[in-house]
Amino acid sequence: MAGKNEIIRCAIKKYRQLKGLSQEELARLVGVRRQAVYDMESGRYLPNTAVALRLARVLGCTVEMLFKEEGAPAEFGSIQLLSESGTTARLSLAQVREKLVGVPFPGAHAWPFKLEAADGFLLADKTIDCHLPQAQLARTVLVLGCDPALSLLSSLMARAAPGIRVHTAFASSRQALLSLSEGNAHVAGIHYHSFGPSDGNIEAVRSLLPGQDCLVIGFSGQEEGFMVAPGNPLSIRTVDDLANGRTRLVNREEGAALKKLLDTQLSRHGLPISEVKGYTDEVRSHNEGAIRVAGGTADAALGLRIVAESFGLGFVPLGVTRCDLVIPTDLGAHPGITALLDVLQSPGLRKELGSLPGCYSSDTGKMISGYTRRKKASPPNLDAMTDIYP
Repeated sequence: MAGKNEIIRCAIKKYRQLKGLSQEELARLVGVRRQAVYDMESGRYLPNTAVALRLARVLGCTVEMLFKEEGAPAEFGSIQLLSESGTTARLSLAQVREKLVGVPFPGAHAWPFKLEAADGFLLADKTIDCHLPQAQLARTVLVLGCDPALSLLSSLMARAAPGIRVHTAFASSRQALLSLSEGNAHVAGIHYHSFGPSDGNIEAVRSLLPGQDCLVIGFSGQEEGFMVAPGNPLSIRTVDDLANGRTRLVNREEGAALKKLLDTQLSRHGLPISEVKGYTDEVRSHNEGAIRVAGGTADAALGLRIVAESFGLGFVPLGVTRCDLVIPTDLGAHPGITALLDVLQSPGLRKELGSLPGCYSSDTGKMISGYTRRKKASPPNLDAMTDIYP
């Protein structure tokens, strides 16, 4: 008998239809009334052991396939939303430590053009209609970042650890780290640039997570630069071409790693931002920039080669950035984090990454830093550093 927090899911109808049987035919073969079959399929009646065994025999499956015990949906009094939503919203849900975190679909953190079943719904009175048991939420890993390759983790984790779920939600490097510092995510994907001897990702972790011990692990290398129209009709080659009076740039938002790279490049080339048409025209993701270029409302947008090629655009490289995963060490015992660390070491992930345009796996799974917090942290002096990119 199921406990008070368990419910029984009945799959008789599914297997009956696969066999091409009507309710009346199944009832005759099993030796029960048609009403009994109807009640079992509707969840009103659980059969005794003898009837369950006869059902399994007739339908060619096991009793466990016909009747599954599942946890009751979890109940939470409040939720932390990663972005604003309307009156109601479809949500992806994960439990981060003791907090329930929701990612609205659609929303600022949702990957464009991706549809998936909701874990729950935010209702008009701000309560949560949760469709998952708490045990499943507790085995969900929420990863924030803007590397499109992060979406590979969901399918690879499903193969390696079927009981673990991974939600990947879009966020800039800065947004991802801030969410991590606020306890609203398990993992942050970041790709800050290194200017001189300091490692940009390590410096960002020290600056934005000064009170946390973290692991910084290599995930991928991504070619980044300008996404342009097919064939590069304006012959854009370097940042100097942004000041030709014709090129309409679409920039990234303040705090985005790519905007910092652009600012450093402009400074190195002695170009004031006032000479760059569209410098103040900002989007909040690679995909938004690609859409602007594809739609003809911009000539160049900052982004990754993998995004440019997915939209059929041309690409002008500026360099390669290392995308790392930042994981608080206190989450190391989380079953999802344990499985994630295993996947990061797998040949399968490296093979997948290596097959993507402009993507590299030389640092995948590499321990970049077992970073230990320091009491006083200060951001790097970017103006005093040398740009390592051409």
